[in-house]
Amino acid sequence: METRKVQQTGGSTYIISLPKQWAEKVGIETGMRVSLETQPDGKLLIDPILEGRTVKTKKIDVTGCEVKALERDIIAAYLHGYDRIELFSKRILGEQKQTIRRVCYKLIGPEITEESSNCVVIQDLLNPNELSIKKGVQRMFLIAGSMQKDAVRALKTIDHDLALDVSQRDDEVDRLYLLISKQFRSILCGGRMPDSAETNIEEYHEFRMAASPLERIADHAQKIANIASKLRQPVSDNVMEEIEKLNNAYMELVKQSIEALFNADSSLANQVINNVDNMRTWVEELHSSILRLESHEIMISLGTVVDSLARIGDLSSNIAEIAINTAIRDR
Repeated sequence: METRKVQQTGGSTYIISLPKQWAEKVGIETGMRVSLETQPDGKLLIDPILEGRTVKTKKIDVTGCEVKALERDIIAAYLHGYDRIELFSKRILGEQKQTIRRVCYKLIGPEITEESSNCVVIQDLLNPNELSIKKGVQRMFLIAGSMQKDAVRALKTIDHDLALDVSQRDDEVDRLYLLISKQFRSILCGGRMPDSAETNIEEYHEFRMAASPLERIADHAQKIANIASKLRQPVSDNVMEEIEKLNNAYMELVKQSIEALFNADSSLANQVINNVDNMRTWVEELHSSILRLESHEIMISLGTVVDSLARIGDLSSNIAEIAINTAIRDR
């Protein structure tokens, strides 16, 4: 760590010198401008304003590349923050191009800007300042919550169309999760925080951690929707009523855990964790009721649904624990 002595010039302005090694590394020269942003914790962020910034490009040879491996390579390049991804081969197969299009749809920002028989260019068109991490996490919660509500409704009404709609909404949660992961990795590598005026690096880390259980909650909603899409006979009213009550109780705990996170409320977070623990008996009783059903197929399907609901409760506890860590730091 280097230190600098604060000096005064002109009677009203304080100045410090910038480390030469750092300035040369980021491309700062005499006469260039830098931006200064005050952080919530009192620190001052100095960010070089570089006109004509070099576009980060990643070239990937897709010759003989299987579609699953190709998908992973594109997502990895996206998470590493490449602005331009060039995929090339003597001939890019039709199946590979379909994969490229599908992956671009799953990501926020990347668009195919050039395409030929032997090359596909993906350009990231997103301005990272357009979405703060808090808005991203809030958006993930709202989508996951609506998915879970509709998944249970589809289960009750045997609405296969609604179940399909829930499954498709999972892509939007995944897109937000990958964007948040990309932004966080960029910050770790010295990038600029999109919402640096209101969020410090520690808070960014905690919200990035909270995004993971929200993504898993959406996965469980999709799992329940998939079960609903295969049902051919209605669930008995008494069992379905208990499933609805259990789902509402768990989703209320998810809501409270997010509220505790945003407000750094350790008291509310501890209540969420205690309530999740207290509901385990309810889950066991519901499992027992399901085991008394006559249909073996319904028994297995509803047992899986209740397991997913219980897992959602555990995930709300995970978010609550992150909220407690945030609250402890801010005290």
